[in-house]
Amino acid sequence: MVRVEGEVRPCWGFNGNYEKPTFTPSVLVTSGHYVAGHQASEECWCTYEKRFGKKAPFECSICHSFVTDGKIQFLDDCTHALAGQTVPLPPFD
Repeated sequence: MVRVEGEVRPCWGFNGNYEKPTFTPSVLVTSGHYVAGHQASEECWCTYEKRFGKKAPFECSICHSFVTDGKIQFLDDCTHALAGQTVPLPPFD
C-alpha cells in the first residue's frame, strides 16, 4: 500500500491516473535487518530457521523503486532479481 496525499503521513504524490500511475518520490520497502534502526544484536528473518526450525515466512530484503507512467523501475539497491529492471505495473482491481 502506498499512502497518497490527504491520508496519514508519510505519504506520496499520485498523478490520479489509475491506468498509468506515477508516485513521487521513490518507494522504499525494507524488512529484517535492512529496516532503519535495526540493531545487529536483534534477531531478524535471516536467523528465523535456526531459531524455530522451519523456513522463515519472510526474507530480509530491500525493494526500492520509482513508479512512473505505469512502470516500475526497480533500483540497483534492491536485493531481489528485478534489481536494475523496469517492468509494467500489473493491473489492479
